[in-house]
Amino acid sequence: MTSATSAGSLTLADDLTISRMGYGAMQLAGPGVFGPPKDRDQAVAVLREAVDLGITHIDTSDFYGPVVVNEIIKEALHPYPADLRIVTKVGARRGDDGSWNASLEPDDLKAQVRENLLHLGLDALDAVNLRVGSAEGTTEESVAEQFGALAELQREGLIRHLGLSNVSSAQLTEAQTIAPVVTVQNLYNLAARQDDDLVDRCAAENIAFAAFFPLGGFSPLQSGTLTAVAARLDASPQQVALAWLLQRSATTVLIPGTSSVPHLHENVAAADLELPADAVAQLDAIGR
Repeated sequence: MTSATSAGSLTLADDLTISRMGYGAMQLAGPGVFGPPKDRDQAVAVLREAVDLGITHIDTSDFYGPVVVNEIIKEALHPYPADLRIVTKVGARRGDDGSWNASLEPDDLKAQVRENLLHLGLDALDAVNLRVGSAEGTTEESVAEQFGALAELQREGLIRHLGLSNVSSAQLTEAQTIAPVVTVQNLYNLAARQDDDLVDRCAAENIAFAAFFPLGGFSPLQSGTLTAVAARLDASPQQVALAWLLQRSATTVLIPGTSSVPHLHENVAAADLELPADAVAQLDAIGR
C-alpha cells in the first residue's frame, strides 16, 4: 500500500521528526479559504485518512477559515497521535470580506499563537512559522521584533520550534541570531524557481524547506513538458511535480492540500515515484 513514509522522514530536532510528504490543511475551508467547507464530514475523513497513510506533518493556520480549519483538525484528530506534528503560521488576519491582512505587531502575534493553541486544543505548538511576505513575494524588512516575540513564547514553553514563511535568505540569517529556525515555507515549484539558492542553503543547514503551491504556476508550454514526462512514467503530471520536489533536496518537504480522499491518495503515491536522471533534466529546464 502506498504510504507517505515512502518519501522518508526528516529529523529537525530531538523532538521534531516529520514525514517529508505532509498535508496542507488550507483547502479544508470554504471557497477562498474562507468560511466552512461544503462537506465537513469529508474534511474530517481526509484528515483521518492522511494520518492513516503515514503523514505525520500537517500544516495549518488559524487564519484558514478563519478558525474553521483548526477546529476541523481538532475534531478529526484530537487526541492527537504521539508522532503527529502540527505546524501553524501567524502574521495575518482575515477581513470580513475574506481579505488577507498582514498583522505583525508583536502583541498580536502572541495573541495569534494563543488562538491557535485554543482552537487546536494544545498546550504547546510543535512549530510556528512567522509569515512575513506574501505569495506574491518577499520583502527585505527586518523580522527581529516579530521573531523575537515568538522566541519569548518559545522560552515560556508555548512553542517548541520556530520557522519562517515568505522570507528571504537575509531574513533567515537575521532570525537565526535570535533563535534556531527549523523550517522555511516559501512559494516554490517546477516553474517558480526563484528560491533555488535558499533551497540549497536549507539543505546544508538541515532546515526543512516546505514548498507551498507545489503544483501551481505552469504555462501551457511548461505543462507540455511536464505532461510528456508524466506520460512516459505512467504517472499524473501532479505526481511528477511532487516527486521532483522530493528529489530536489534532502530537506524539501511537501504540504499539498486537498479536500478529496482520492486526490489525497494520488498525492501520497508521488512518494513512490523515482524520477530517472533524464526526466529530472527535462523538468529542471522548465524553471530556467
